Amino acid sequence: MFTGLVQAVGEITSLEKKPQGGCVLTIQSPVLKNVVLGESIAVNGCCLTVGEFQNDKAKFVLLEETLRLTNLGELQLGSLVNLEPSLKPTDRMGGHFVSGHIDSCGLVKHWGLDGADWRLEIEVAPELLRYVVKKGCIAIDGMSLTVAEVLPSGVRIWIIPHTLEVTNLKLRKVGQRVNIETDLLAKYTEKLLGKS
Repeated sequence: MFTGLVQAVGEITSLEKKPQGGCVLTIQSPVLKNVVLGESIAVNGCCLTVGEFQNDKAKFVLLEETLRLTNLGELQLGSLVNLEPSLKPTDRMGGHFVSGHIDSCGLVKHWGLDGADWRLEIEVAPELLRYVVKKGCIAIDGMSLTVAEVLPSGVRIWIIPHTLEVTNLKLRKVGQRVNIETDLLAKYTEKLLGKS
C-alpha cells in the first residue's frame, strides 16, 4: 500500500531484456539504500518487488504484462522514475490509498504554464472516468493528485510547485503516456453495491 506521495526520483541504470520476455530493470536512488529483498516499491506508480539490491541500486523483474499495460515498457537508460517505498504502520497518512496496481495508461493532452500556475490535462479511458470525481484523488505516475475538473474525456489538474520540484513531472511532454490508478475505494464501493 502506498500514499502517492513520491519520496524521490530514481534513474534507470540498466535494462536487461530477458529472452523469454520481460526485462530486469535497475534503478539508482538514495531512497533505495535501505531496501530489503522482497520489499514493494512504487515505480511510476507500479508496485514492483525488489529482486536484488546493492548500495543505492535495486533490481526489479518486469513481466511482459507490466511492460504492456504501463509506461515502464517505454523507459530507456537514463530515464527518471518516481519512487515511493510502501507504507509502514507508523507512517503518517498523506495523499490517498494507492495500491500500485495500474488501471491503464492515459495520454498527456496539455502540460504547461497557464498564467502563473501549471496545468496538466490527461486523457482517461471512458470506463475509468466513473471512478473520478471533482476534488477527488487520482494517481498519475504514482503521484497523488487532486482532480480540479472532470472533462468529457479526461481530467484537469493544477500542479503545486513542490510536486513539480520532487517528481519527474517536469520532464513530461504532450503526447506521452502516464500510468493511471483511479480511486481504490470507489472501485470497491461499486462492487459491493453490485453496480459493476
